[in-house]
Amino acid sequence: MTVPHLQKAKPFSGGAPIERSPVAVSRGQHLLFVVATLLYWMTMYIYVPILTPFLQDRGVPLGIIGLIVGSYGLTQLAVRFPLGVYSDRMSRRKPFLIAGMVAGLISCGLFAIGSSWETPLAGRLVAGLCASSWVPFTVLYASYFPPEKATHAMGTLSFLTVAGQLAGMSASGWLADAGGWNAAFLTGMGIAAVGTLTASFIHEPKGTAAHREKPSKEANEKPLLIQAWSVVRRSPMLLEVAILALLAHCVLFITMFGFTPLQAVELGASESQLTLLVVSFMVPHAFVSLVTGRWIAPRLGTRRVIGAGFVLSAAFTAAIPFASSLAWLSITQIGNGAAQALYLPLLLGLAIQDVPSKDRATAMGFYQSIYSIGMFAGPYLAGWLNDGGGLKAGFAFGACVALAAAVIVWLRAPRATRR
Repeated sequence: MTVPHLQKAKPFSGGAPIERSPVAVSRGQHLLFVVATLLYWMTMYIYVPILTPFLQDRGVPLGIIGLIVGSYGLTQLAVRFPLGVYSDRMSRRKPFLIAGMVAGLISCGLFAIGSSWETPLAGRLVAGLCASSWVPFTVLYASYFPPEKATHAMGTLSFLTVAGQLAGMSASGWLADAGGWNAAFLTGMGIAAVGTLTASFIHEPKGTAAHREKPSKEANEKPLLIQAWSVVRRSPMLLEVAILALLAHCVLFITMFGFTPLQAVELGASESQLTLLVVSFMVPHAFVSLVTGRWIAPRLGTRRVIGAGFVLSAAFTAAIPFASSLAWLSITQIGNGAAQALYLPLLLGLAIQDVPSKDRATAMGFYQSIYSIGMFAGPYLAGWLNDGGGLKAGFAFGACVALAAAVIVWLRAPRATRR
């Protein structure tokens, strides 16, 4: 299979036939989806900044902490792709959104009742089920826009993702400081309950290609791997983008969503002070995500923006263990948040840009399953490295992963655009 190179501007423009614009979606329907998205991410990230300190407080070794943090990605690796295939076969997205919200509620409940490391592990695995419903979430939101605006839609959705994560993570430290560890978990259960109700009223357009072009009986009887290969073969850029996303999520789950909070605790941060760390990362991440696909990439070139993001992320990740105070650590997070926002929204949009609507959940499920490997492998390997060499070892590993991704972007680019 010949994989096309990452181009200077749009990495590809062909592949799928151009579809008609989706059925018009009202402002109210759009707003309801926005609210559901925010609640969805708040549910999953309400406890993320306190997760590693919480487990360390329970006496869990760093190696097992890495396993628990990474298990979130392990579930997604197993579930996201088949979920995407079945969503396409059913030509439905909304039921999976509701199921994901319920899984988020159960996950927070398991953390609240756990006393040993096994129950938090179960809670994190169930959180992976919740996160797996992001496949139909993204595809349903894309159906609100014409296909040529896929990267624009994913940029907006990336902003909503970060906004929900920021809201949940900002409240996390304050809740733990005011009411103990369980305050964050119980709040997450309440948010998930409201999110489940909101998701039940989300509008799913019936006039999109996903509904007009239901898979044939023959297609529905295809084994999952064969169906996946047929989608990947028709969109060869999908595999290359998925591999880059795998490396990107290795870095993300080693840093802010993994061991950066522990670095802050070593510098003397309290639970409430972790909120400052979260804001330092998430605010620039949110705003850069919003403008990357709309303004930065069209002017500077997609390949250059993605490559520069990985290089900058490598530098700021390597600098984390050398921060001598919380202020300096926050500066590394400002840089890393902005750097990672240069490539994550672009990769998400490229994953489905040339895929027909009827196959988009399959393509997105494949893409997200591949990058889920990074969610597991990154913190798992970093956790064991930390056990032997301290936090410096894990962050050095994360920096190397980001540099490797930058090299891949450079090597896959046409020779004329490398300069």
